Amino acid sequence: MTEISPEALDLRLRQQAILSDFGVEALRATELLPLLQRATELCAEGMQAQFCKALEYQPTQDVLLVCAGVGWEPDCVGRAVVGADLASPAGYALKTGRPVISNHLENETRFRTPELMASHGIRRAVNVLITNRDGHYGVLEVDDTREGVFGPADIAFMQGFANLLGSAIERQRSEAQLKVALERQDLLSREMSHRVKNSLAVVAGLLALQARGTENEDVKSALADARARVEAVAQVHDQLWRQPDLTRIDVAGFLEALCEKLTESAGAHALRCRAAAVTMPADLAIPLGLFVNELVTNAIKYAYPEGHGEIRVEAVMREDGGLTVSVCDDGVGLPPGFDPLKARASLGMRVIGNLARQLDGALTLRPGKGAQFELRMAPRV
Repeated sequence: MTEISPEALDLRLRQQAILSDFGVEALRATELLPLLQRATELCAEGMQAQFCKALEYQPTQDVLLVCAGVGWEPDCVGRAVVGADLASPAGYALKTGRPVISNHLENETRFRTPELMASHGIRRAVNVLITNRDGHYGVLEVDDTREGVFGPADIAFMQGFANLLGSAIERQRSEAQLKVALERQDLLSREMSHRVKNSLAVVAGLLALQARGTENEDVKSALADARARVEAVAQVHDQLWRQPDLTRIDVAGFLEALCEKLTESAGAHALRCRAAAVTMPADLAIPLGLFVNELVTNAIKYAYPEGHGEIRVEAVMREDGGLTVSVCDDGVGLPPGFDPLKARASLGMRVIGNLARQLDGALTLRPGKGAQFELRMAPRV
């Protein structure tokens, strides 16, 4: 068994430390070219070599482009190419998938010496393949102008770098593809919400047209209520496609926009909205929007029969993380003993009760002047 010298042992230990540190960098890297550049710097350091370069295969031209490197003239990186055929050391490694060592390039009969290496006086080189499940990316190469010998241990060190690079390249490409897919999904979701809003606006228009075509006041009132509910859902979808995050909705912006829309039919009533700057899951937006719409619409109709007054919509975050939504007025109030959860004769109250259950909230009446509805929603992540 060949005894390894203390100097060689120190070098191998140093190489292992460099490779271990680079593994952490490869896992964290988000950009490829800086990672390739870092790999060439550390690889040259670990090999105690003057030159190192990362070569990216360009299949259309069948050449290898120097995309990162250390030791070379400044205009080489990003411009210089070497042949990707079997007659060049790097090309041979690429095409065969096997590492290549040449310790005497000036006497080499297997390959020609690429012009880039000849112009820099390179005398020895070692090449390993950078590959992954997506295919061959290119070659990692270390070069030197000094006499010496690259051996199997050097190949093992460089192959470790190449394997880490291959995995990092595969991960970054997968993340880029996933990002494109998510952006497309986000665009489709926004387009869907926008189209649903437009379709609901058409339905609301048809209901308004139908209402104008009847002389029956009960029918006209029912159609007007139906139109208001459809418009409320349309307003929710109009807000959804405008949100920066389609999975969550900004409660303050959402309720303010909804109240602004309701103001158009509030007449002389003053509609005030005060909401906390919090977000909630987007799937709760429709029931919340309909809940507020029903109560505000009821207040507009019945709270101030002899004149006009204020209607308040509030949403506050409780200490337990739950959201409390209230719709209040200072009007004539509700009949004694009124229970919103047992008011079966009113379609509006039945809708409000169902929506409260969808929102996983407890609906109560607060004491005080007028009607003060309060919904305490359970805490959500």
